[in-house]
Amino acid sequence: MQIRIESADMTYTKEDGYLGHVVFAVENHPKSYEITLLSKSARDWSYSLNFARESGDELLIEAVEEALEEDDRLFDSLVEAAMAALDK
Repeated sequence: MQIRIESADMTYTKEDGYLGHVVFAVENHPKSYEITLLSKSARDWSYSLNFARESGDELLIEAVEEALEEDDRLFDSLVEAAMAALDK
């Protein structure tokens, strides 16, 4: 699955840990997605996937969800984009 990062941010607080958001487009999908990332230690990540701006086809977002679960490189690329924004 080919993606293009549109925007990314990450914050860190001692109390809450890491909280990040990445908006990304998927090749041949008409709507962008936003993943929200949460981790206390920057090792184990919880996430939530939504449409970024407006609702779209549920079958497409389910395909992205499945890809995130199965492709560690895809998921890691989104985490890396958010973490890179923390350093700025």
